[in-house]
Amino acid sequence: MYMSSPIKAALLGAALAITPMAHSAFADTLRVIRTNTESSLNVPMNRAVVVESEVPFAELSIANPSIADISSLSDRTIYVLGKSPGTTTLTILDGNGQLITNVDVKVAPDLSEFKERLRQILPDEKIEVRTANDGIVLSGTVSSTVRMQRALDLATRYAPERVSNLMTVGGVQQVMLKVRFAEMQRSVSKSLQASLATGGSVLDGDLGLELGTGNAAPFAAVDSVADKLGAGASSQGAILFGFNAGGLEVGILLEALESKGVVRTLAEPNLTSLSGQEATFLAGGEYPVPVSQEDGAITVEFKPFGVELNFIPRVLDGDQINLELEAAVSSIDPSSGIDIGAIRIDGFTRRETTTTVELRDGESFAIAGLLQDDFRDLNSQVPWLGDIPVLGALFRSAEYQREQSELVIIITPHLVTPTRGEALALPTDRVRPPSEKDLFLFGRVASDSRNLRGAAGEVAKQDFSGSYGYVMD
Repeated sequence: MYMSSPIKAALLGAALAITPMAHSAFADTLRVIRTNTESSLNVPMNRAVVVESEVPFAELSIANPSIADISSLSDRTIYVLGKSPGTTTLTILDGNGQLITNVDVKVAPDLSEFKERLRQILPDEKIEVRTANDGIVLSGTVSSTVRMQRALDLATRYAPERVSNLMTVGGVQQVMLKVRFAEMQRSVSKSLQASLATGGSVLDGDLGLELGTGNAAPFAAVDSVADKLGAGASSQGAILFGFNAGGLEVGILLEALESKGVVRTLAEPNLTSLSGQEATFLAGGEYPVPVSQEDGAITVEFKPFGVELNFIPRVLDGDQINLELEAAVSSIDPSSGIDIGAIRIDGFTRRETTTTVELRDGESFAIAGLLQDDFRDLNSQVPWLGDIPVLGALFRSAEYQREQSELVIIITPHLVTPTRGEALALPTDRVRPPSEKDLFLFGRVASDSRNLRGAAGEVAKQDFSGSYGYVMD
């Protein structure tokens, strides 16, 4: 391309005069001193660079005009404008057609503005910015994944789909999750039943009467009134009253029973994972369940049960932690099972939660809670006879049952780092096998572990004496 038109030069000079600040801030100058040499010139995209030659030139050419455009300001000055990322060659010839020099023009995205914006948004981060071909390469160490993502988002604005991430995240990136499952169940049951039966030799032994409620008095063709009322060694809370009036035998059976029960379930699984990686935990077992196939064959599928924990931690800015959590506590429940032919399949009792929360190091959250109160009151009586004042109590039955349960799941994340193995204590550190002398002469099943040091010694000093558990009023 030969640029000699004075009109073009005048228009270009006017454009430079109008916007001197836009180009002077990013202009660079390459001075061509010797002939037949090759030089390199870096041109920011959409910016201008001035090339000066000590030797007057007569002709200019650019290999790829789509990468860079050129204009001659004089016979010694060349104006080079970067258009798109890439590398091309600028050739300068003298009046005799002899080669003065070849200049490698490298056009890359303008990083000066990007670096300035990066320093403003992330002033404390040590991020290095470089160009590679037509893209941006980011390297260095950042303090968190959130700040790394901010730097990548900003770089994408300057070089869409051409950003290479070589940055590493410093600081603690491992999370230990402590989960506490606490469940309390209480049941109260009260029942009062009464039954009346008569018998004897009256009317030649044809007299037999049995009145009652509930399941306290199943009739049986036996001679004893007690057997008629079902009072035996297996009866609980049962009192039998009886008397004879000549040939008439009268028996009264009273059954009064009150039962209370409290169940406490507590599990505290701990699990450690790297930021962004999923971790799973199961303490329990697997229950075999038969499954019928299309061809009639029976296969076995194992269903897990116990304490289950799945979570994905993400360490955000500073000590802030994002958690995707799945927690469950399940157990086998024979009372909810089914019978399929000769096969008994038990059911499961399962409490689970799935949630996403954000906490800081050491903070706790009660992510799930359940309060359940089941109440049942039943009153049954013999028609008409149960309505008789005072004596009607012998023909009535009352039953009361109440069940209460409370479940709480609490999570606490911690940022952790590895430590030396001898600093960790195991559950077995407090118990050691006894020597033959201790076992046979003194009857000791475990030797004294008080001389242990470090964390294991602290565990060994603990004792099982004291108050444990909870009381539900």
